Amino acid sequence: MAIITPSDNGIITNPDLDPRWDWERPIPSPGRMNVDFEERVDFSRLHRYRVARARTALEESDLGAMLCFDNNNIRYLTSSVIGEWSRDKFARYALFTGNSDPYLWDFGSAAAHHRLHNPWFEPDHWRAGMLGLRGSVGEEAGLFANAAKEIADLLRQEGVFDMPIGVDVCEPPMLFALQQEGLDVRDVQQVMLNARQIKSMDEIILLNQSASMVDGAYHLIAEELKPGTRENEMVAIANKFLYDNGSDDVEAINAVSGERCSPHPHNFTDRMYRPGDQAFFDIIQSYMGYRTCYYRTLNVGSKTQAQVDAYAKAREWIDNAIALVRPGMTTDKIAAVWPRAQAFGFESEMEAFGLQFGHGLGLALHERPIISRLVSFENPFELKEGMVFALETYCPAADGNGAARIEEEIVVTATGCRVITLFPAQDLFVANAY
Repeated sequence: MAIITPSDNGIITNPDLDPRWDWERPIPSPGRMNVDFEERVDFSRLHRYRVARARTALEESDLGAMLCFDNNNIRYLTSSVIGEWSRDKFARYALFTGNSDPYLWDFGSAAAHHRLHNPWFEPDHWRAGMLGLRGSVGEEAGLFANAAKEIADLLRQEGVFDMPIGVDVCEPPMLFALQQEGLDVRDVQQVMLNARQIKSMDEIILLNQSASMVDGAYHLIAEELKPGTRENEMVAIANKFLYDNGSDDVEAINAVSGERCSPHPHNFTDRMYRPGDQAFFDIIQSYMGYRTCYYRTLNVGSKTQAQVDAYAKAREWIDNAIALVRPGMTTDKIAAVWPRAQAFGFESEMEAFGLQFGHGLGLALHERPIISRLVSFENPFELKEGMVFALETYCPAADGNGAARIEEEIVVTATGCRVITLFPAQDLFVANAY
């Protein structure tokens, strides 16, 4: 588990992975209940770890404070969430200087709720706030100007007004209002990605639990995948299963089959499954905020040799990548084992982006590292213990009848890696075989 070492002033000084963790042991996937008879996820420790990582990343930057509107960054800093509703609203924002606890401005009555139920900050750090709702409230209403003045006053109070402030994403009027207060506004997303890239064991357990829920969803899909059912029906039953089992956000489920498989459309329709169809799925959901990106390919009743060959090739490409994963490896070497775009039917690496692909997982779907022939050769990135990411490959069938898509989620251990996506994928799975 993560070592938490408070200093005299209460600031955590060692937010790194606990060297006592024995990677030879299985990564836990405990139940959802909090119990008194075994240690599971310690959410207080998780919160302290995340704030400490953010403080360290901020100290190592040239910024005096970070102002976050990205809900994933807000959750990382404050351990607060008000649901998927808020994801695209830019209605919530958090300020962190490292000199005190983060401040959060939340939507209306949510702030009063936090003051009652979120005791990890002083009450005055939970504030009500509202800006433009993506332009629905115009700049002339003065909400942006008022918020920028309040932020500037807090920066003066905490002694960092004269330093640059980092912002991740925001509405343009908010950016202009901060500048009008005399603030030097810079990008903070890279600082937050620095903080989030190494997971504590609490985070890894949550990612493993999240993956275990998708294991179960795939078993249900395999039972139900028959001629006469439709892509949207598979999406519906998977959504119900995931929410029934504790998901807090089913972000997206791709369900692609038959002639729709190549090129990959990244969506689902009402297409009806037919005997012999190749079908692949991607289940993107989160448990306690920690996301999955988890593809599997299943055939409907039977398979052809061309489909088997495509699957074997996709499996070879992903296995070659997994074999390289260990601390110290760089992303350019992993990307190099994947085929060029032209080798599987695309004109450029941009057009094929996301098909032979790796991406970090955490509170966001895309964290560090990003692995692709498009970006990794010129900008290689070193893997480190405690990173968690997904690797995914794609190969169309030579006869045009389907395509194979495989994805595995990987934890980088001290000596190699651990795969946490466990629904069978070594060979092409045939559901309800004839």
